[in-house]
Amino acid sequence: MILLDETDRAIVRMLQADARITNQDLAERVGLSPSTCLRRVKALEASGLVAGYAMLLDPKAAGLPGNAFVQISLDQQGRQALDRFEARVKLIPEVLACYLIAGQADYLLHVAYHDAADFERLHADILTQLPGVVRVQSTLALRTVKKTTALPI
Repeated sequence: MILLDETDRAIVRMLQADARITNQDLAERVGLSPSTCLRRVKALEASGLVAGYAMLLDPKAAGLPGNAFVQISLDQQGRQALDRFEARVKLIPEVLACYLIAGQADYLLHVAYHDAADFERLHADILTQLPGVVRVQSTLALRTVKKTTALPI
């Protein structure tokens, strides 16, 4: 865990809200000179706390309004079986996130899809065909209540 002072926390919160903020504006908002602010941002990046910067798209505007959470159970839980599954699931663009989980299933996937026919294709032709899959259980999201990429820093 990286120790942050209150100024670092303020910088991180601002960048999580708007990573495109100019250094000048960021410095003004956190009460630093631009050069000191930039040094702090670079130090946060170098520390590994900042994993990267990304553009967030609106799924509906991108033509992918459907969200599903899919639990996958494998026939084996050995390292090789997990590695084979993980290598293949990383190649599926509709999979937004994949988590190895504890519980009845082995993995939890968050997937995006166009419509019911697209989800059926994803389920039947892709997810059930992954190495070692013995059970696929899906939950379709009806509406997004909260979604954030910001960690509570």
